[in-house]
Amino acid sequence: MFKKGVITDEISQEFDEAVELALKYKLDGVEIRSVWDKGPHELTKKDIKEIKNILSGNNLEICGISAPFYKCDIDNKNEIKEHTEILKKSIELAHSLGTGLIRGFTFWSKGSFDKNLNKIISRFEEPEKLLQKEGITLVLEFDPSVFATNAKKLVKVVTGIDSPHIKALWDPGNDIYDPDGEIPYPDGYEIIKPFMVHMHLKDAVKGPDGKNDCVPIGEGQVGYKGQFRALIEDGFTGYVVLETHYRPKHDINEKLLALPKGKNFSYLGYEATDESLDKWSKLMEEI
Repeated sequence: MFKKGVITDEISQEFDEAVELALKYKLDGVEIRSVWDKGPHELTKKDIKEIKNILSGNNLEICGISAPFYKCDIDNKNEIKEHTEILKKSIELAHSLGTGLIRGFTFWSKGSFDKNLNKIISRFEEPEKLLQKEGITLVLEFDPSVFATNAKKLVKVVTGIDSPHIKALWDPGNDIYDPDGEIPYPDGYEIIKPFMVHMHLKDAVKGPDGKNDCVPIGEGQVGYKGQFRALIEDGFTGYVVLETHYRPKHDINEKLLALPKGKNFSYLGYEATDESLDKWSKLMEEI
């Protein structure tokens, strides 16, 4: 059976509030993205100590670090250098908090994916050496803002890199935003299944005007009943982590969706995540 978690800033920038809600639903772990308005690579030793203190005495573990690694320009050497430092600091954080997973991406989209594929793969040569040395796994996520916008494209990147330290993150909700129109379940799942070691969970609806709206889990077009059954039948034992994105009274703007961070992103997140965790629990009971 898979383990369940939540990304903390989908609830609040206050780590104790996020932990409180995770415990309410008896989750197994939490994933770090932004805490106290700081990205994972910006957290200080004092911050890390406080995170550990808050976690002390309960059974929650840190199941991953949602770094913004390689959400940058593929041709900008300075940005790539900056993101290499982000990865190094995220690795330090991962070691400190006892997790072996860091999330990454495939660069801001600019032009043809196929024409840039070899370049994308080559940019992971140095990070792969660092990951191998540190014993950390980088899980790559597809996203409408980066080159790999669906499972099919992401698998081309992962297989091209061909490393035990760089695997796939499956987020079926992101497929609703895919410009190529990949169907999340079962199509995208079957493509990514052999390469996935981590999963994010969000739901969305693509409207007739092409506008996409995030909604509570189970109310969108992903097909989560079938997806959860498949995870159980396939024996997936990794983490499925709620990345809510839905907010009850407003939409998160595109800039924040591309680089989630801070109080503006987390606004009304507690209510939205509470609702989605409740609906997720009820879906699992039905299954």
